[in-house]
Parts: sequence; structure tokens; C-alpha cells
Amino acid sequence: MIKIYNTLKGELEEFKPLKAGEVSMYVCGPTVYNYIHIGNSRPAIFFDTVRRYFEFRGYKVKYVQNFTDVDDKMIKKANEEGVTLQDIAKKYIDAYFEDTSKVNLKEEGMIRPKATENIGEMIKIIKTLIEKDYAYESQGDVYFNIENYKKEYGELSGQSIDDLQSGARINISEIKRNPLDFALWKKAKDGEPYWNSPWGKGRPGWHIECSAMSNKYLGSTFDIHGGGQDLIFPHHENEIAQSKCGTGGEFARYWIHNGYINIKGEKMSKSLGNFFLLREVLENFEGRVIRFFILSAHYRKPIDFSDNELIQSKSGLERIENAISRAKERLAEKVSNEGENLESLKESLENTKDKFIKVMDEDFNTAGGIGAIFEIVKDLNKALDEEKISAKGLEIIEETIEYIRTVMEDVLGVLLKVEVQVGNMTSELVEFLLELRREARDNKDWDFSDKVRDRLQGMGIKLKDGKDKTTWSI
Repeated sequence: MIKIYNTLKGELEEFKPLKAGEVSMYVCGPTVYNYIHIGNSRPAIFFDTVRRYFEFRGYKVKYVQNFTDVDDKMIKKANEEGVTLQDIAKKYIDAYFEDTSKVNLKEEGMIRPKATENIGEMIKIIKTLIEKDYAYESQGDVYFNIENYKKEYGELSGQSIDDLQSGARINISEIKRNPLDFALWKKAKDGEPYWNSPWGKGRPGWHIECSAMSNKYLGSTFDIHGGGQDLIFPHHENEIAQSKCGTGGEFARYWIHNGYINIKGEKMSKSLGNFFLLREVLENFEGRVIRFFILSAHYRKPIDFSDNELIQSKSGLERIENAISRAKERLAEKVSNEGENLESLKESLENTKDKFIKVMDEDFNTAGGIGAIFEIVKDLNKALDEEKISAKGLEIIEETIEYIRTVMEDVLGVLLKVEVQVGNMTSELVEFLLELRREARDNKDWDFSDKVRDRLQGMGIKLKDGKDKTTWSI
């Protein structure tokens, strides 16, 4: 039974999907006016892991994450560089994929819509809101009418409408009826990109795009909406208001928000200037180390970022990899009929499987999941110290390292780098040969594929073809 800390309720709730065996997720993506910083990578990595864990537990996941490709910051950037909005969007979307590929985001099956591709959907919702008196046009702008929704506004962030109104600044231009009313459509200024609408030339407000895209791909009610905790108010609060009023339905049933990455105790952000670009960090640390670092803390807790923290993560990851290397080398040794059967390792493995699911079911506790892996690694190393190991014991070792690999790579998405000598070859060379074999299979070159398989098997390397990957053992 998976439990999720639902921000909307402020407590852990049992996850009950709308459709049995299926999960629908929408996660707020980046505004593509610059390279992403290490703080932006946390929700990308964490929610990718949430998707992977649901799939590990047997669910079919429909995962949508958007790109905001029209925004004040983007327009400013385009004007500074003397290029179009589309040029800026393409440059930084391409950079996003380049950078995040190195932290192993699972792009297969992802839906990544762009705001500019869904302007029509946004206009349709805005028209509905105006018809229902939940929005009004004012001098070419369109605003959401908080007054007609104020009974529910503030539920996600836990704030009362009275407190919000008393703390809001009065709008001097008097374009808005209420200082809390937020823009759904903005009248175009000179030199800005625009789209035609019933209210004249303009562009959408920030909040409306997520309502339009989530409704288009997931419907008016879906399972999970995610993002960083900085989006709770006003972005997600406004999404709920305009979606419930404009598309009907319950909108998102579970709200998940990750904590900040801090620098010396202060939130990392571009506005504060205390940030490190992901691509800069990747110059000194591998993506798998960064991903392991991000997942080593519970997602709702803040993380202090520093080189020392990354070095510790690298060291921890190497402990896991070294144990697997030792195990693979041991598997290549001669079997002893009088060796140990390693029943204690088998018991430890079964306990680890139970513990991993238990902690991950409790609000995606990746830190606890990694802790469970370290425990089985410790027991694996102890088993490898045995002088003689039976054939049955070697089977348990093989099962153990395959489970560790499954959890680390398939569920947590942390790629392992295991070097082991296989006869006169390194494991890196074996992986290269398997890559050539996969390409041959994709090209239906069965003769070459079989030749590589037979040659490796002749050297004592066993292959196991899976749906998406071929694994090997010795």
C-alpha cells in the first residue's frame, strides 16, 4: 500500500488511483530562458524516480511535464540577444535534454508539451471562466475573479483569503477588481510576441498553461500533481482555482512538493544569485553521483549542496559498485562442492526486498531505500569473505547483485559503473560488445547478433535478454 504526503490535506494518505493499475501525473517543468541549475534538477530527478517506482510496483504511468516557452524572462532574454522567442526556447530546451540525459531521466513515454503549442486550449478555458463569471476582461487583460471563488482559495497553501487580502498590495492602476486577482491573459506590449484572442492581441498568463495542458493530456481529474514547494503559492493555488472553475472535475487528487536545495542554509535560486548550473556541476561530478546525492535525502527535506556532500555521495556509490565488482569476480571462480550455501545472505536479501518496498511505499522514502541497499551490500561483502562458496551460494550472490542493480538502475535511476576483469577483457569491453549486438538486433542482423552471443558464451559469459536490456554474468 503506497502512502503519499498530500500537501492539500497536510497528511499521509493511502494512494488510490482513479483507474486500477494506472497512474496519471503532471509535474511543472522549467521556464526555458536559461540553463537549469542544480536546484531545478531535484524535482526532475525525484519525480522521475516516483514514475519509476510506480512502474516497479506494476502500475502503468502516464507522465506529463511541460516546458514554459513564453514568459517575461524569456522575452527579455530574446531582446537582449537580438533573437526570437522561439530561438531562446529551442536553445534552452535542447540544453535541458543535454544536461538531464546525464542524470538519466527516463524520456521513453514522456509527454512534454510546450505552452506555445496549447494557446488555443488556454483561450477556451479563459472563455469558459468569463462565461461563468469567474474571470473578467479589463483593458485587454483578463483576470481571474477571486471574489467568486474565495471560499476555497488558499486550501493548498493553508492560507485564509482574509489574510491574503490584507497582505496584498493595492494595484495602483486599478485594472484589477481585487489585488489577489491574477492574470489569465496579458495584453501585448510593443515589440512582444502575441497571439490573437477574443480580447485582442496578447499572450497567456503563467498559471493558465498548466491547467490547459494537464486537462488536455490527463483530463479534468487526475491522480498526482507535483513540483517544488516554491510553487505551492501562488502558482498551484491559482491552477486549482482556474481548473475547477474552468474545466470542472476535481483537478489533482494528490499534491506532492519537494523541498529546496540550499547553499549554506539559504534556498538556491537564480533570483538570489546563489546557484550552480547543472552543467557546471557535471564538469566535476558524474550525473549518477548527482542523482545519488539528490535521492540520498527524503524529498520533502531541504538538502545542503556542497562539493563535500557530492564527494561523500561518490564514496557511497563506490561502496556499492566495489561490492558488485568483488561479487562478479567471485562468480568467475571455480565452484566448490564443499563450499558455503550462503543461506544467511539469502535471508538478508529477502529482508531487503521487503524493507525496500516498505520504506518506498511510505511516501517515496528514497533515503530509506538507499539505506536498505547499503545493508545488503554489507552482508554481501561478508559472504564474499567466505573461503569456499558452493554452486548454490554463487546463485544467491548472482541473485543479490542483480537485485541491487535493479533497484539502483531501474528504480532509483542511478547507473552503476562496475569494472571487473573477464578473462582478458574488462566489463566495459563486454558492455561495448553488447551494445554492438543490440544495434545488430535492431537492424535485424541476426547472424552478427548470434555471433557475438556465441563468442561471449564461449568465454564463459552468460547473457539474459530482457525486454529493454541485456544483462550478463560469469
